[in-house]
Amino acid sequence: MAYSKVNVHDIEPGGPGGAVRFVRRELGVEAFGINWFELPPNFGGRVHDERESGQEEVNVIVHGSGTYAIDGEDVAVREGDVLRFDPETTRGPTSGPDGLTFVAVGARRGSYEPRGHF
Repeated sequence: MAYSKVNVHDIEPGGPGGAVRFVRRELGVEAFGINWFELPPNFGGRVHDERESGQEEVNVIVHGSGTYAIDGEDVAVREGDVLRFDPETTRGPTSGPDGLTFVAVGARRGSYEPRGHF
């Protein structure tokens, strides 16, 4: 098949507190990880790093607001913010009063080869 499609709301919630929708698995993506997270209001997400996997990660805030604990520093986030993390960077989201929805994309460093000026 040349493409795959899924609506995030059709994916069964999983992970801690049912906050994760495993998009990569549903789409059959093999080149990078991608998941959808919906944290309820005032909820602390998992603090972690990606040392073991070696993945560089990007989180795109699509709804709500909150903070990320990044290597011990609290960083405010809101809809439209995009964060990039080195694999060894410790991070953990905490949602604000309206919750926090974000997409996390990750891949091992060096797996992407830039093409052209884009």
